[in-house]
Amino acid sequence: MLTMIGKRLLFAIPSLIGVVIVTFLLTRALPGDPAAYFAGPAATKEAVDQIRKKLGFDKPLIEQFVRYTGDLAHGDLGTSLTTGQPVAAELRNRLPASAELTLLGLVVSIVIAIPLGVLAATRPGSWIDHLCRVTTTAGVSLPVFFTGLVLVYLFYFRLGWAPAPLGRLDVFYSAPPTVTGFYLIDTLIARDFEAFRSALSQLILPAVTLAIFSLAPIARMTRASMLAVLASDFVRTARASGLSPGKVIVTYAFRNAMLPVITTLSMVFSFLLGANVLVEKVFAWPGIGSYAVEALIASDFAPVQGFVLTMAVMYVLLNLLIDILYGVIDPRVRLEG
Repeated sequence: MLTMIGKRLLFAIPSLIGVVIVTFLLTRALPGDPAAYFAGPAATKEAVDQIRKKLGFDKPLIEQFVRYTGDLAHGDLGTSLTTGQPVAAELRNRLPASAELTLLGLVVSIVIAIPLGVLAATRPGSWIDHLCRVTTTAGVSLPVFFTGLVLVYLFYFRLGWAPAPLGRLDVFYSAPPTVTGFYLIDTLIARDFEAFRSALSQLILPAVTLAIFSLAPIARMTRASMLAVLASDFVRTARASGLSPGKVIVTYAFRNAMLPVITTLSMVFSFLLGANVLVEKVFAWPGIGSYAVEALIASDFAPVQGFVLTMAVMYVLLNLLIDILYGVIDPRVRLEG
């Protein structure tokens, strides 16, 4: 297992280098001039050139890249021109908000999708099988920002059941002392149960929005994988041996059907990281997605590059975690590794 982990980390290095190069080139190819943006519409050409020189954008592209990679090697992601703060500090402060939202959305999706897929596979053609198909079709068809806006309109504007979509906490509560950065955990550590209830209520609608988006592929893969396993010879042998249906499904079929589901979970998590950007804008969520969008609008290169690099590192770590789970579920993976 350690050898396999080492190989995966070694193979991830060229990918991260490629991400750095491509991100740097794409940000420079985007329309918009940061110097002109920060100089203002009434600025003269001389003022714009002076700001461009101060920012170092007058240098050749290769020189800018060497300087960027040198700073990156020292852990310096640059400074945001819009906020004036170091990008690494901004990402570190905002990442827990995005991670809490994404993980809760994924957990809600798993809790609903996997049992739904298993029940649909064990009862093909039943009403729950049709419900699974309708749910997955709706989840794939609806854009995530549209789902979020519909939920806000229905549960906040019409029914008044949900709080205003304005961040992680209600305006009447203060943020808990930072321990993990996850408000649900930090409020419990501080024993501030009112703030915990407020943080949970603010999380419900955006998490459900992400869960609806990610529910479809998980449920479909669970159903398809369970159907394939239930039709295999060893399951028929287990049934012929007189084992109870529950034991056959849980002990034999479900574990063997989990490998493709875990692969789907890794892809869904990466999709959620991208969908998070839209959800954060809809719900005014102070995460790294909204931070990157605001920087992109302002042609602020450093936050965009830091955001993409952070997403790439998280994706590499996620794939490593999936490989470890493979080895736990199926020992043959460890032997092959």
